Amino acid sequence: MVPIDTTNTPPQDIRVADALSAGDSSVRLQAALTAGSNADPAFLETLVERCAVEPDFFVRDMLSWALTRLSPEIALPRIRRELDSEHTQARSQALHTLSKIGDRSTWAWITRDMLRDRDDEVARTAWRVAVVLVPEGEEKDLADELVPQLGRGDRDVRLSLSRALIGLGDVIKPALEEAAQHPDPAVAAHARATELLRQDPETGFDAAVEEAKRVVALGPQRAAAAAGAADTGASQTTEPTEAARTAGAAG
Repeated sequence: MVPIDTTNTPPQDIRVADALSAGDSSVRLQAALTAGSNADPAFLETLVERCAVEPDFFVRDMLSWALTRLSPEIALPRIRRELDSEHTQARSQALHTLSKIGDRSTWAWITRDMLRDRDDEVARTAWRVAVVLVPEGEEKDLADELVPQLGRGDRDVRLSLSRALIGLGDVIKPALEEAAQHPDPAVAAHARATELLRQDPETGFDAAVEEAKRVVALGPQRAAAAAGAADTGASQTTEPTEAARTAGAAG
C-alpha cells in the first residue's frame, strides 16, 4: 500500500492510513468509514491500493464508498488505471466503484474484453456497471455483447447475467427468443429462464431455471401439452362431478 505523505499530514490522517491495513477487519472498516467521512484527497492513493488487496467484502465496499466521496475529477483518473491491472480484484473493485460513482462519461471505459473477462467476478461486475452506465439507445448493442455468454459459469454467474439482461428492458426479448433455440441445452435453458424472470420477477431464478430445463427437454409443444394435461387433471380432482353434487344434495 502506498503511504500518505506525512510531511504536512495531520496525525489523525496518518493513524487512519495505518488502520486501513490493520489485522482486524473491524478496525479497517472503521478506518475506511473515517476516510470517507473526511473526504480528503490525500487518502486517494491509499484507498485505491487497498481496494486491490482487501480480503473482506464489507471493508471493500466501504473503501469504494470512501472513493465516491472524493471529487470525480480527482478519483476517476486514478480508478481508471486500475481497470488495466493484472490483479483481478483490482479490476473488479475499480468497476464496482465506477458503478457507485455512476458517472456516465466513464461508459467508454467498459470494454468488450471486460464484459468477457475470463474471471467470473470481473465479468459479473462489468455486466452490472455496464447496465448502469449504458447510454440511452445503446442498450441493444450491450445486449448483443451479453447474450452470447448465456450458459456461462455456475448459478451465481448465470443469475448475475440474467439480472443484467433484464436491466436492459424489453430490448432483450428478440435476442432471448433466438437464444432459446440454441442447440446447447444450457444456453437455451438460461435464455428461457431469463425471459421467464423478465415477464414475472416474482418467479424466482431457481424455479425459472427448472421450468426452462423442462421446456428444453420436452420441447415447447410437448411441454405445453403436458402442462395442459396437468391443469385438466387438477381441475377434475378438485371440482365435484354433477352426480356427486346431486348425491350430496340428496344426503
